[in-house]
Amino acid sequence: MKHFTVAAIAASALLLGGCMANSVKSSGENVVIVQSLPSQFQCTFKGEVAGSQGNWLTGGWTSNQNLAIGARNDLRNEAGKLGANVVVIVETLNNTNEDNELENITHIGRAYLCR
Repeated sequence: MKHFTVAAIAASALLLGGCMANSVKSSGENVVIVQSLPSQFQCTFKGEVAGSQGNWLTGGWTSNQNLAIGARNDLRNEAGKLGANVVVIVETLNNTNEDNELENITHIGRAYLCR
């Protein structure tokens, strides 16, 4: 019985963790997301990045707001790993389940270091 209780607590923690938005890590704190590249800065392309939140298991338990914010935070984190400080989103993909409920949001972007 003790093993069942521990397993139930662990499963609950995983599901609840899936409901929260991805957080911004230190590498992504200074990354901004924009609609178009700012022309007043000199920017160097660092690479393509993808940011995502949700999956078939946790997506239904996560609010649409947390899916959206989490995907953006993940995008910022990935750009920060490349040393970028600006991301231009070029595509957003939304996946739904058979009941047409949002399960996943993925942003594809181009990361730049702008000065």
